[in-house]
Parts: sequence; C-alpha cells; structure tokens
Amino acid sequence: MNPLIVCLIGVLALFILFLLRMPVAFAMGAVGLVGFAYMVSWEASADLFAKTLFSTFTDYGFTVIPLFVWMGFIALHGGIGEKMYEAAYKLIGGVRGGLAMASVMACAAFGAICGSSTATTATMSVVAWPHMRKRGYDASLATASIAAAGILGVMIPPSVVLIIYAFLVMESIPVLFIATILPGLLLASLFMLTIYIRTGLNPVLGPKGPKVSIKEKLTSFSGGSLETIAIFILVMGGLFFGLFTPTEAAAAGAACALLVVVIRRQITWKGVVDSLGQATITSAMILMIVVGAKMFGHFAGITGIPWLIVEWGTRLPYPEISVWAFLMVTFLVLGCFIDPMALMLLLLPILLPLILELGYDPVWLGPMMVLAGGMGVITPPVGMDVYVVSSMTDVPLTTVFRGIWPFLCAIIVCIALCTLFPQIVLFLPNLIR
Repeated sequence: MNPLIVCLIGVLALFILFLLRMPVAFAMGAVGLVGFAYMVSWEASADLFAKTLFSTFTDYGFTVIPLFVWMGFIALHGGIGEKMYEAAYKLIGGVRGGLAMASVMACAAFGAICGSSTATTATMSVVAWPHMRKRGYDASLATASIAAAGILGVMIPPSVVLIIYAFLVMESIPVLFIATILPGLLLASLFMLTIYIRTGLNPVLGPKGPKVSIKEKLTSFSGGSLETIAIFILVMGGLFFGLFTPTEAAAAGAACALLVVVIRRQITWKGVVDSLGQATITSAMILMIVVGAKMFGHFAGITGIPWLIVEWGTRLPYPEISVWAFLMVTFLVLGCFIDPMALMLLLLPILLPLILELGYDPVWLGPMMVLAGGMGVITPPVGMDVYVVSSMTDVPLTTVFRGIWPFLCAIIVCIALCTLFPQIVLFLPNLIR
C-alpha cells in the first residue's frame, strides 16, 4: 500500500480513537506502534516502543518536568494563588471590571510559579469567582475571564508545554522561557483591555469594586506576592545568567516555594504529601503522552509524509504568511477536539520541516504554538479550561462559553501582532544570543 495512504489511515484511526475517548497517550502510541509494524515489522516496532519508553522515562533532561510540576502544586496547596488575587484586586479592583482584571493579573502571577493551565484555572475559579459573584458581576464575563486567563499559566514561564517543545526541536529551554515573557504580558494586557471595553459598553457586567487606600495596596504585596516575584527572579535570573541548568532551576524553584509556604505556615503535611502525589501522576501522564507522540512521529516519519508536506507547502503560489495562517486555522479547528499539548506533539513532527523550510525561527515558533494551543482550551466542545471553571463554580457550561468569544478574539489579535512583529517574541532571546 502507498505510504501516504497508510499515514492517512493512521491519522483517521487516531481521530476515531480520540472520539471513543481513549486516552491521548495510548491512542497515539497504539497507532504509532501498529503503523510502524505495518511499514517495517512487529519485531522492529516492539523494539522501538521499548527503547522509546525506557529512554523517555530515564532521560535526565526530563526531570525538569516533575520538578516544575511539583512547584506548581506546592503553590496550589500553599494558597499562593489566593494571595496573588488578593494583591491584584486591591491594586486594580476599584475600576470597572477591576475584579475580572485582577483575576487576569493573578493568573499571570500564579503562572510564574505554576506552569499548568488547568491548575491555574482551578485555583482562580475557587479564589476569584466568590468575590465577583458577591459584587454582582455577570456570571458569563466573570467565569470566561478566569477560563481565558488560565492560558497564562502556560504562557508565563516556566511552562511544561514549552519544555516538551524544547526537547522536540532541540532548542534551549531558557531561551524559549524568556521568549514567552513579552507575548504573555501582551496577552494579559489584551485580556484586560477586553474586559475594560466590555464593561465600558455595559457597566452592569462588571461594577467597580471597593476602593482601597494606597497603604493597603502596598501592604497587600507582603502577603506572598513578593516571595512569588523573588522565586520567579531566582528561576529566570539563574537561567538567564547561566547560573542554573533548567533542572537545577526547577529544583531551586520547588525548594524555595516549599520553604515559603512552610515558613508562612500556609501548607499542612497532608498538603505536601498530596502535592507530591499529584505531581507524580501529572508528570507520568505528560511523559506517557511524549512516548505516544514519539511513536506516532516515528510512524509518520517512515511514511515520508513530512517531506511531502514540505514539497506541497513550498510550491503553493501563495506568500509564506498565508501558509502560516492556514496552519493557525488548523490548530484552532483541531484544538476544539484535542488537548493542546497532545495536538502540538501530534502535528509538530509532521509540520515542523515545512515551518522551518518557510524560514520561521523555532524560538519564535514555540510561543506561537502555545498561543495557538491556548485557543483550544477555551473553545467548544472540549474547552478544558471552561469545563474546569464550570465544575469549580457550578456555572453552566453554556454560560461560560457564551462569554469566551471576546477573549478568543484577543488571542487571535495577539497571534496576529506576534506574526506581524516577530520582535515581540524574539527581542529578549536576541539579548541572550
């Protein structure tokens, strides 16, 4: 059978398994295993799977993942997210839509020590929603702002998605982390502008919060915000100046986060144990997705589909930016059905040769793929962040989805700006280079 047809059958089988709710890691691994066996042999496929599984779980470089994940769960169980929101709403809560803007600011700050979109969304749902409900905020605006701002958990470094991306394209983790800072701040600003415009057009959606004195605003930062900033500076500064390897930076960040919550007595022994257990489960899940994606990548590679796509894409009578726009639309559509990390791992081995052939910088591409994946976590029918917010707040899914669309437009604007002005992404990495 023609290798191209084999690959297309494999992709079709993969989507069928997704629709049957098979876990993403097992679906990609199964299709890759069977597909590679068909193209080569069962013995070669089984040997490749065993080597891929062993090498992934024993790779020292991947130890950075459980350490950063654990740092996020320490912050979750230590109540750092609550302190972030308290400082943010005292700072900006007095303006219209201020409490919703505060949730965006808190998500950005919490993302600096979390690295998980789902954990950031869950934390802010518990912390921010009661305040906005008490002040009479529109449920659709309030919950949608939390769901959308959860994306900042993977945009603001450290980001687990970017770590996986770095291993796939063999790029520097510190450089990729620093590349996401300005796009992350830009996205947070666009979210806040969206809230400000919506509440300006209809002030009932987000009434002003209580006025807070300057003294209270300043003292609010002593409740955990300064420590969070210090941890972020320690991790990113150590990476930036070459004092830490990524693994050492992750270990230092996790140790400092644990030290802060222990000294402030914000975490119990049960919280420490739970954070370790949740970090272990999450890290194992992430690494299994990597194993499955590698197997599918081997299968796609042996069929030659990436090079056919390169040949097709470079011969199109359209400018490169139109091909890039088509890829972004593809991410938006497929992201409605597939988890963003799994989608990146699925498409990157196939599309990366084309993207590089078109002249795009892999450092620029990393944050852009995170942004593109961010569209998927808030769009129906999957919309993982929306499901998290709905389950944590008891607000109907339809209500949350109804308020998502302005924030989706903000993400698209952010992608467009970073495409037209790539220095938004590349300015800080170029300083390192």
